[in-house]
Amino acid sequence: MRNTLSLKDRFSRWLPRLVLSPSLVAIIVGVYLFIAWTGWISLSSSKMVPKYDFVGLEQYIRLWSTPRWETAVANLFVFTVLFLAITIAIGLLIAILLDQQIRAEGFLRAIYLYPMALSFIVTGTAWKWILNPDLGVEKVVNDLGWTGFVFDWITRPEYAIYCVVIAAVWQSTGFAMAIFLAGLRGIDTSIIKAAQIEGASLPRIYLNIIVPMLRPAFLSVIVLLSYISIKSFDLVLALTGGGPGNSTEMPSTFMFSATFRRNQMGVGAASAMMMLMTVAAIIIPYLYSELKEARNEH
Repeated sequence: MRNTLSLKDRFSRWLPRLVLSPSLVAIIVGVYLFIAWTGWISLSSSKMVPKYDFVGLEQYIRLWSTPRWETAVANLFVFTVLFLAITIAIGLLIAILLDQQIRAEGFLRAIYLYPMALSFIVTGTAWKWILNPDLGVEKVVNDLGWTGFVFDWITRPEYAIYCVVIAAVWQSTGFAMAIFLAGLRGIDTSIIKAAQIEGASLPRIYLNIIVPMLRPAFLSVIVLLSYISIKSFDLVLALTGGGPGNSTEMPSTFMFSATFRRNQMGVGAASAMMMLMTVAAIIIPYLYSELKEARNEH
């Protein structure tokens, strides 16, 4: 009986490990092994096919001397700053409005979250139609009688990147709203009541008391949206294809083009490693701060 119980105890102890082991192997092989392989290719002279020689940082030098890569990095900076600022501002505002216990809150919350259920390919295709001067907003307004109205940003190189920002903000605002709303619901309402008794107005209470208490929510939103912006490949591909010209080129589309269209596998791998380093520069401090905070609580 003791041996039977001991066997059951051992089985119950090892069962979770056995269940998780295939996923662990898949992650090690499909993620970390391929990251290591990409890193090695970025240090080789690979072009059309992989080569396993060693040329040092030659591919990185070629990468940073390529004008298209400089354009991609500049576009990423503009896109990330505008995307984060607008998404956080609108998401926070909607969360505050929904936090006022308004009617049909569940219905409105579902509407704002609906875009997150769509893939970026669908979002990019839909907004490509909406922003098309011959099909979308411009044509509708012109048909209504305002023949002088022009909204052709998607066809103009100097404005096309802002079309990508519009589509990304539309899809991700509901996500930011959900995180901020969860943070607001976790704050004790007695704080608001006490401030109101002291004579503070509701806008001032949110600005000076509630919003600073949402620091963890802000941190989570910034990290996750930054990650989305860095890997924004399918949205750009579906919406603008990197054009007009290369005006909406991003590091992710540059990597794809360099590797599969221009047969520069080494340069493509170097750009992929630069994107990985950027993501790591965002994620690692976040994880460190979270672990440090959890350690301090214990």
